[in-house]
Amino acid sequence: MMICYVDESGVPEIPGNTSHYILCGLSISVGDWRNCDEAVAAFKRRYGLADQEIHTAWMMRAYREQETIANFAQLPPAQRRQAVTAARTREIHRLQRLNQPALYKQTKKNFQKTEPYIHLTRAERSAAIRELAQIVAGWGYARLFAECVDKAHFAALVNNKTPDEQAFEQLVTRFEAHLQNVSRWSNNVPGPPPYGFLVHDNNETVAKRHTALMRRFHTSGTAWREVRSIIETPLFVDSHLTSMVQIADLCSYALRRYLENQEEDLFDLIFTRADRVGTTAVGVRHFTDLACVCKICAAHRRPVIPIVAGP
Repeated sequence: MMICYVDESGVPEIPGNTSHYILCGLSISVGDWRNCDEAVAAFKRRYGLADQEIHTAWMMRAYREQETIANFAQLPPAQRRQAVTAARTREIHRLQRLNQPALYKQTKKNFQKTEPYIHLTRAERSAAIRELAQIVAGWGYARLFAECVDKAHFAALVNNKTPDEQAFEQLVTRFEAHLQNVSRWSNNVPGPPPYGFLVHDNNETVAKRHTALMRRFHTSGTAWREVRSIIETPLFVDSHLTSMVQIADLCSYALRRYLENQEEDLFDLIFTRADRVGTTAVGVRHFTDLACVCKICAAHRRPVIPIVAGP
C-alpha cells in the first residue's frame, strides 16, 4: 500500500497573486511511514518545534520585529520569544490606534501564522528548512508527483478545465501509473500493482471538488488512464496534525520558488525524488511554453527509457 500526501502552493485563480499554481504529491509505502514520521518529529525537536506545524512559506519570511531587537541572534530562545512577542504586541496596539482595519487584520494573521518560529533567526529558519529538504532527498523510496501550471500559458489555451482540475487529474494519472509500474519493474516478475490512496491537506472547497473528480475518475478514468490501483476518494486531514502533509507543503513550495524566483537550493534537493522512468522525470511536469528550458522541462522531455530489472 502506498500513501501519496498532497498539498498545493500558489493559487489556482487566474490571474491571482502567483504566476504558477503547483499541486504536489509525495508518496511513500505504509512500511516506510513510521521512519519518515519519526525523522520529521526528531527534526522538529532539534529546532524547538515539537508539536508545531512546519509551514515552509511562513517560516521562510522575514520577521521585521527581529531586526529591531539588539543582539537578537545572541539571545537564548526564551528571551528571543519574549522580545518578539513584546514588539508584536506594541505593533498591534499601534495599528489599533491608526484605525486601519485591513492592515490590522493582515498583520494579526501574519503574527499568528509565524508565532511558532519566532525563537529562530531567519538564518536558522532557512537552515532548518534546508535540513528538512535534505532529509526528504535521502528518502530513496519516496516518489514526487507534481503538476506545475504556468497560468499565463494556461490562460492562453482553449481549455474547459481550471488549473486546479488539470493539476489534480495529472497528479492522479501519474500516481496511478507509478503504482502499476512498481510491480511490473520489481525483479522483472509481473504481479498485481500495490494499492494507493491520497491524503490531502484539508480545504473545504478543494475537498468537494477533488472528491467529485476522484469519483468520476473511478468510474470513467482520467483522460489518459484507467484508475485501478488508487482506492477511495482523497482523505482530507488537518495539516497541523499530519507531518507528511507538511512535507508535501515543503515540496510544493520548493517547486514554485524555483519556477517563479529561480531559487535552486531547495528545488535541487526535492527534485531528486521526482518519479522517473530511466532518466526521464515523468512524475513532475511544468505546464508552460514548449520553449521553456528549466530543469523540470529538461528532465521531463528526455526520451523515456524503461527500467529493465536485473536477471
